[in-house]
Amino acid sequence: MIRVSVDTAPIDVGVELAGIEESGAGGIASFIGVVRGDDGVTCLELEHYPGMTEAVLCDLAEQAMARWALVSAVIAHRVGPMQPGERIVLVATAAAHRAAALEACAFLIDWLKTDAPFWKREHRGGAATWVDARQSDIAAASRWSGQALPVPD
Repeated sequence: MIRVSVDTAPIDVGVELAGIEESGAGGIASFIGVVRGDDGVTCLELEHYPGMTEAVLCDLAEQAMARWALVSAVIAHRVGPMQPGERIVLVATAAAHRAAALEACAFLIDWLKTDAPFWKREHRGGAATWVDARQSDIAAASRWSGQALPVPD
């Protein structure tokens, strides 16, 4: 099962994880990202292209499902204005064993940080600036390129 949502509403982690727990998998991994208030950020605003964004996220989830023989993958992403401390993303994966779930979860969040079609703008003291992917995020995502598929347990 793949579930992808892109919404302005807050992410209900309990609801999202309850759905993935019903998969019967032995290992479930999750990552929750929150808006950081460092460097004086007062608001983070995300824009996206409806339809295209969901399609790209579904494609990423399908790649993870195939690569790690997942039972389930969930990507819930916020758009619109968000304040520091608010949840911006939830990625959850379920597999027969924890290693596959953990690796797939890391793969998804690494690629979301660099290749998902979101445009990020940070607001600081009345000024707003667009934000590009960080070099550290690009390096993290590049570790998944060209790797052999893991052997299922």
